[in-house]
Amino acid sequence: MEINGEVVCEQITYGELGLSPELMRAIEKKGYVQATPVQGGAIPYFMEYRDVIAKAPTGTGKTFAFGIPMVEHIDPESTDVLGLVLAPTRELAIQIRDELRDLCAFKDGVRTVCLYGGQPIDKQITQLKKKPQIVVATPGRLMDHMKRRTIRLDKVETVVLDEADRMLDMGFVKDVTHILDKMPQRRNLGMFSATISREVMDISWVYQRDPVEITVRADEQNKPDITQYSLEVERNEKVDAMVRLLDIGGFERCIAFCNTKNMTDRLCGLLHMRGVTCEAIHGDIPQKAREKSLQRFRDGELRVLAATDVAARGLDIDDVDVVFNYDVPEENEYYIHRVGRTGRARRHGVAYTLVSTITESIRLDEIRKQTGNQILPVTLNRDGELVLPEGKA
Repeated sequence: MEINGEVVCEQITYGELGLSPELMRAIEKKGYVQATPVQGGAIPYFMEYRDVIAKAPTGTGKTFAFGIPMVEHIDPESTDVLGLVLAPTRELAIQIRDELRDLCAFKDGVRTVCLYGGQPIDKQITQLKKKPQIVVATPGRLMDHMKRRTIRLDKVETVVLDEADRMLDMGFVKDVTHILDKMPQRRNLGMFSATISREVMDISWVYQRDPVEITVRADEQNKPDITQYSLEVERNEKVDAMVRLLDIGGFERCIAFCNTKNMTDRLCGLLHMRGVTCEAIHGDIPQKAREKSLQRFRDGELRVLAATDVAARGLDIDDVDVVFNYDVPEENEYYIHRVGRTGRARRHGVAYTLVSTITESIRLDEIRKQTGNQILPVTLNRDGELVLPEGKA
């Protein structure tokens, strides 16, 4: 880990961070002892209300890095919104809300609410009337509440932009800056991201003051253990190849990524025809249906979740056996976030990318070069057996 350009190798336990007994009880209940590098780096500065910009790989504990100090700072007697977390997707917002509630388990009086599109706004207005001190929201839905004057942000002290690069890439720049401009008492701003884009730096330059820059690189300690393969196959044989690979690996929990909503729906139909349980997750599916599908997937009732890139971030699932790029992703970062859905929580993961056209082959070569990921070419022989490159068996 680097802090302001200086390498810091010190490992920190939660017990060394000077946290309250209530927070320590909540952390111990989760079974955690050792803080991850991004947590050990960010928490002390957040506790001092310093601005932080943190770049860390997916799955390295960024939520606790800002959540722990945010919860510590909350006055349970307050009736104002004091902490705000902005997230790019509904799924990520819900995940953050749930993790913050876990941290609040022994802090009586600290209330957290989640605001996102696809849920009736009246229900959220009722929740806001209970005077939460922490709000987790997607930018669009928060703007809706601000226009309706159902939320006040004038007392907010700490703001966090989670997955900041993705949020700004999705076109929320104006919403985010408008929201930041409405918080005159803001004491610090945290920006957490897997990559630091130009848009992220633009926000930092305008809204942060002398930020602490934390960089956690994907080393052997926090780099996910993911074996990545590519398989050339005819377009009309992709689904059969995928089913064969599922059976060969004995995979019980799989996420298959497609580039379009229509393709996720089509893939679900093709898998059903082959006796594989699958449901789709994309932006046109109502939020309640999406949450039900996610829960069925977590409970082991679905073998495959077919998803667009909107669902690539924020899925609170730690035990995905395998990821399939049914379509080669259109952006290098999409590839990183897709395969990052497996190999989480120190488990071994596997990722397959199915290639059927010259265009997809060229795109995957670009991904391989630009990301530095080792993607091994494999084949299925006539007997349907997986053939690995020489020396890789």
